[in-house]
Amino acid sequence: MKQLLTILFIGLISLSVNAQDKKAKIEFKSETIDYGTIEKGSNGVREFEFTNTGDAPLIISKVSSSCGCTIPKKPDEPILPGKTGVIEVKYDTNRVNPIRKTITVISNADTPTVALKIKGEVVDTKSADTMLEKKKSIVQQ
Repeated sequence: MKQLLTILFIGLISLSVNAQDKKAKIEFKSETIDYGTIEKGSNGVREFEFTNTGDAPLIISKVSSSCGCTIPKKPDEPILPGKTGVIEVKYDTNRVNPIRKTITVISNADTPTVALKIKGEVVDTKSADTMLEKKKSIVQQ
């Protein structure tokens, strides 16, 4: 009887150890989004697409930005193994300047923290046209 209990106990422990070996794994299609040169006030929404290539559900617990001008949005539901998901990022394009921001993703994946990057430049074409007009002499106009 003692041997039977010992065998059952060892079997249960080995099952629980095997269950803990399952991990989620997050793989992004690209870890950098290049906005390029975009106009002031244009659409600043972009998406980072990823796949859970692990064998456990992927739970993204937190997504944060290095600046208040960038608003990331994480998926609400767990991403099952083999499935894809997106992290939406909205940059405030009313700020005319170069874009260099980092989005930090925290999850239960085998790599728990991933840094994503956005880059580009927001330009105000209307003020650039006005500056060109001001540089022209009266004869050229």
